[in-house]
Amino acid sequence: MNDPTPMRHTSWTPDGEIAATPAAAQTEPKPTEEALIAAIANVYDPEIPVNIYELGLIYTIDIGDDGRVKVEMTLTAPACPSAQELPVQVQDAVMSVPGVIDCEVETVWDPPWDPSRMTEEARLQLNMY
Repeated sequence: MNDPTPMRHTSWTPDGEIAATPAAAQTEPKPTEEALIAAIANVYDPEIPVNIYELGLIYTIDIGDDGRVKVEMTLTAPACPSAQELPVQVQDAVMSVPGVIDCEVETVWDPPWDPSRMTEEARLQLNMY
């Protein structure tokens, strides 16, 4: 019978209690940059019909060997009305990628964002060539 539930390795603690660890957590592959970009590309600025990766709002994605991810991002302007929600949406998107165990999203302002950071596709969508 095929059980989709990951097998668990059970061991006993010195206090006589069961210490179980999901097998998947022990063998989960390191997340790839491509998978993280694909997840982040599902996040859109509510005022602009282009995803935030194509807009050039993601500056760095650092992937640790242990599955911890740090993202540095910016916003189109310091007074952006989505300043509180976009970093949370990025964190949620990154955490959905298999192998990610933690994610820190930092909003940075240096260098400041400008339209030159957008991809060619984003410029075409927004008629900004």
